[in-house]
Amino acid sequence: MESLLNKEMDDMEPIYLNDEWFFTKEYSKALLQTDYPEENLEQVRLPHSCKELPLHYFDESEYQMVCGYRRHLWVPKEWEGKILLLTIDGACHSAHLYVNGEPVGEHHCGYTAFTSDITSHIRFGEDNLITISVDSNEKQNIPPFGFVVDYMTYGGLTRDVYLEVKEKTYLEDVFIKTLLSDITDMGASGATSSRIRIAGSMFPESLVVRQYLYDGDRLITSYEAKADADEIQLTGTEVEIETWDITHPKLYRVETKLLAGEKELDSKKTKVGFRKAEFKADGFYLNEKKVKIRGLNRHQSYPYVGYAMPESMQKYDADILKKELGCNAVRTSHYPQSHYFVERCDEIGLLVFMEFPGWQHIGDEAWQKQAIQNEIEMITQYRNHPSIIMWGVRINESQDMEGFYKKTNAIAHELDDSRPTGGVRAHKKSQLLEDVYTYNDFVHDGQKPGCEPKKKVTPDMSKPYLISEYNGHMYPTKAFDWEEHRVQHALRHARVLDAVAGYEDIAGSFGWCMFDYNTHKDFGSGDRICYHGVMDMFRNPKLAALIYACQQEEEPVLELSSTMDIGEHPGCNRGDTYIFSNADAVRMYKNDVFIKEYVPSDSGYKNLKHGPILIDDFIGDEIKKNEPTFSRKQADIIKYGLNYTAIHGYGKYPLKVILGLLWCMVFRHMKMNDSVALYNKYIGDWGGTSTVYKFEAVKNGAVVKTIVKEPMKNMHLEVKTSSNALVEKNSYDVIELRIRALDEHDNQLYFFQEPLQVLVEGEAEVIGPSVVSFKGGMTGAYIRSTGRTGKVKVTLKNPQIDDVVLHFTAIGENRRQ
Repeated sequence: MESLLNKEMDDMEPIYLNDEWFFTKEYSKALLQTDYPEENLEQVRLPHSCKELPLHYFDESEYQMVCGYRRHLWVPKEWEGKILLLTIDGACHSAHLYVNGEPVGEHHCGYTAFTSDITSHIRFGEDNLITISVDSNEKQNIPPFGFVVDYMTYGGLTRDVYLEVKEKTYLEDVFIKTLLSDITDMGASGATSSRIRIAGSMFPESLVVRQYLYDGDRLITSYEAKADADEIQLTGTEVEIETWDITHPKLYRVETKLLAGEKELDSKKTKVGFRKAEFKADGFYLNEKKVKIRGLNRHQSYPYVGYAMPESMQKYDADILKKELGCNAVRTSHYPQSHYFVERCDEIGLLVFMEFPGWQHIGDEAWQKQAIQNEIEMITQYRNHPSIIMWGVRINESQDMEGFYKKTNAIAHELDDSRPTGGVRAHKKSQLLEDVYTYNDFVHDGQKPGCEPKKKVTPDMSKPYLISEYNGHMYPTKAFDWEEHRVQHALRHARVLDAVAGYEDIAGSFGWCMFDYNTHKDFGSGDRICYHGVMDMFRNPKLAALIYACQQEEEPVLELSSTMDIGEHPGCNRGDTYIFSNADAVRMYKNDVFIKEYVPSDSGYKNLKHGPILIDDFIGDEIKKNEPTFSRKQADIIKYGLNYTAIHGYGKYPLKVILGLLWCMVFRHMKMNDSVALYNKYIGDWGGTSTVYKFEAVKNGAVVKTIVKEPMKNMHLEVKTSSNALVEKNSYDVIELRIRALDEHDNQLYFFQEPLQVLVEGEAEVIGPSVVSFKGGMTGAYIRSTGRTGKVKVTLKNPQIDDVVLHFTAIGENRRQ
């Protein structure tokens, strides 16, 4: 182990201490004793949840406790004279750190990191004991607690813990801003401007800070400044660069070195993106080009383990948002989220609106002091991420509080003058102290407009305006709700997006929300789940997800809002059926007969590039072809009436249908029985041969996707895996399985609710139960590595479906110190 630690130290990289922790749900001071009997403790790896929970129907008090973690750390004698910094990246929600039984530091926010200098408490050349108590009780006087919260807050050491070994003078913080000029389509000129804080006891004459700007492995330029104070400014040379944006998220690397003569005392590596992000009165601009923000809100929670998921899962959520859902932005509601998630946003070009922790409630003076500390930590810890375009410095949906919010805005501008501030509120015309008026617009109820115009919401039309939430609780939707409910959910998202796109002075919007999430007893559907997402908790898409997916162009999308089963609707009337697609055209066939080609301009959602398209024809030219005695006018009248009946059923007809029928009866001598026979021939689905519908999506003249709708005969499982291998880096790794039950044409079987057994063999284990249930024809599972290298076999079993066997490779880096 000593050689491993020395290797890490030589590289000046953090030493991750995520393995070999001992855990107890009942912390006591006895845990501080070296001779505490560890055989009574559970051995765990980080990130770790203090309590694994059921998918739903549980009491939130189950994870509220004061739990304890302890770990041994051998510190070599050679480190004497160095500075040892221990960072706990996430402890929910109050933590006290002890080294060798002595108190070192404490922290009271589960969403930001804290670093402690443990040097004076370390015994060099010996084994040392690190102990952490973690309080996850929700009655603490810290944000977001104090009243009610509509999401679970969980507990435990939910992110990394790592050690840094430093010289006595070291780089404490490096904040790098990027400056742009001469922005064109071909590129721009750019330079870095850094604020560098140096810690330590020695500042020799020869001390300098030097920065190197790299494009991959290619050195572009370097520059330096004398380090004659504990904080210095360093501006780099202006060079030709490529800009960072949502379609081409170009990243560079800056290496900052602290040098005493030729001796390197410390170094930090920082990824940067050169971009100019501005909110103006008429919208949002990125690199001087107007961009309509289209995003979703994200919680950082997962089934069973809450906040405790490793790097791969955090990054996978960013990929889903950008690549599957077609979003260009995300709001980290309602707290700072994993650096791994934000790093992936940097890499793929996903804009981030990040806010400090809180939910509606503002507490007393001590509470507010902690909120300001949370804000300081959020900004200083995350401000090097180019994807972050705004700081949220107002407690989500809170009331006006001028004194408090003047402080939060001033602090944000002092710590980072390169980004605007925003503040999410739920009431119109409230006091505007931030740079951007951000507002939760829930006006749309299925009938009212998708959003209100800016002038009805903001107190100052000269300031930018952004919608931070919409939909969500207005129409909770389960994956297993009846079809018309699921369709209405999708259309509500379409209406809001369409309305926002129609207002030039609204910068954009964030829908509530990416996926369903566990919640407290005061909220949700009684089973401790808020069904507000466009995806379920396993990140399986609901119909509403297609509205977002259709707005991207990389992956072809084609789906119907209906399974085309008439029994899904009252009176067995077909109802409105929509095409969801991002294609240039969609061709519709009925029993292999061409009916109609639909194009994007057929959508009633005129501000969306690819809005839902209503199917208005189930007949095509068949009446004209097959009824030679009918005149063209008669054929058109009958076609219109039959299509109307197919959608709305028998009953109250509009005047156009009634007059058409009367014309046919008077002038063409049709009888009522004739119309019934025509309905059964061209529309009817009762009995006889089942109708088969086929749709083809056409892009650039080629068919890129086809769907077929007919009564199912066979079913199988579709399994989407987040990766093909479990690769350990700083901790364990996880693969997510997103599982759907499909028919022979890959149509989802929405009412398949049966159990599925998840069997894992080899060097991995399942998180949560080994038997899961389908909900709305969907379910999921998480497979976790064990630290060992080998093969993994996962078998999915259900009596009605053929087994699915998956094979993975597990690569255990085994970084157990």
